[in-house]
Amino acid sequence: MQLNTQLQGFKHSTNILSIDIPYQLEQTAKTGISYIDDAFGGKGMTPSVATLMTGTAGSGKTTLMLQLANSLTRQGHVCLFNTAEESLFQVRRTVKRLGLREGFYAGQDTHVPTILKHCDKIREENPGKQLFFIVDSLQTLDDGHFSSGRITSATSERSLQQITDYCKENWAIALVIGQVNKSGKFSGTSKLKHMVDAHCHLSIETDQRSDNFGYRIFEVQKNRFGGAGHGYVLDMSARGLKEFGTL
Repeated sequence: MQLNTQLQGFKHSTNILSIDIPYQLEQTAKTGISYIDDAFGGKGMTPSVATLMTGTAGSGKTTLMLQLANSLTRQGHVCLFNTAEESLFQVRRTVKRLGLREGFYAGQDTHVPTILKHCDKIREENPGKQLFFIVDSLQTLDDGHFSSGRITSATSERSLQQITDYCKENWAIALVIGQVNKSGKFSGTSKLKHMVDAHCHLSIETDQRSDNFGYRIFEVQKNRFGGAGHGYVLDMSARGLKEFGTL
């Protein structure tokens, strides 16, 4: 995994105290969704961070990410929501149903280099704004390794590597949705979870003995730039997900 380009000039053995921390890593970007900001240390998300967002089928991953894109735009950031799971017409209908009115960017590409070119253009059109981009989902991506577009078991790893490298080189923030299979296991190698800076998981509480039965559970399982282990109970309605309580 590449380090930020600002570190490429250092030798392999460098006195750690001689390294100046880039000011971007001292900044955070508030999302405007209180439980997400709280989950990432209370101040929002750090530039250069790539987050893997996993979840069981029907838990509301796409709904949550659309609500996040809307909130980020309202906060003054700039956000691209790229989907290969649904058509943009379907996404627009969901946006209308949820009552989202901020008008974030939307795209429908599977080719990672093309998605990142779109990110470059958005950054150029919005100087001074923090770029977020959301990808739905990792399993649909093509990293461009094969000219035929053939997808192999390593495609997701290369695609995620391109995304994490882009974040670190451009101080962007990415959230990548990862699918979970019917048995509840992540549809990908364990290496993918190690490649990202943060990992969040959204599930449906199925234990009928639990006070949270039927509610969604949002958990931060990994966070290199803050604490992990935070858990939040969310209620799903026609207007999307809303915080109900904490674990």
